[in-house]
Amino acid sequence: MTSVRPKLKPDQPKTVTAWETATGKVVWMTADGSWSDNPSQLGVFVGDEAEEKLSAAQAQEDTVTDPYFMQVSEDGTIEGRETLRENIRANGPTIHPQFQRGAS
Repeated sequence: MTSVRPKLKPDQPKTVTAWETATGKVVWMTADGSWSDNPSQLGVFVGDEAEEKLSAAQAQEDTVTDPYFMQVSEDGTIEGRETLRENIRANGPTIHPQFQRGAS
């Protein structure tokens, strides 16, 4: 399963994001190739390494669903033309603070 997303140039920093198949949680690939639901732990990839990480993620359909590249800065901050969408995915709904990540 995939959906159309903006193409990122090979030299643009990016991460791989997906949904955890078992729970539906948003997850990000970490630098070591594992998955985390904490966006502060996402790995930043460029060039061939990024393509390898995306291919590895696409082969893990039992673990994640619909992996794709998301543009980030070199320090892992969400950016690019999908910034609003990705911030909502990272932080939770914008209308009810009690549903945001980390809310008690």
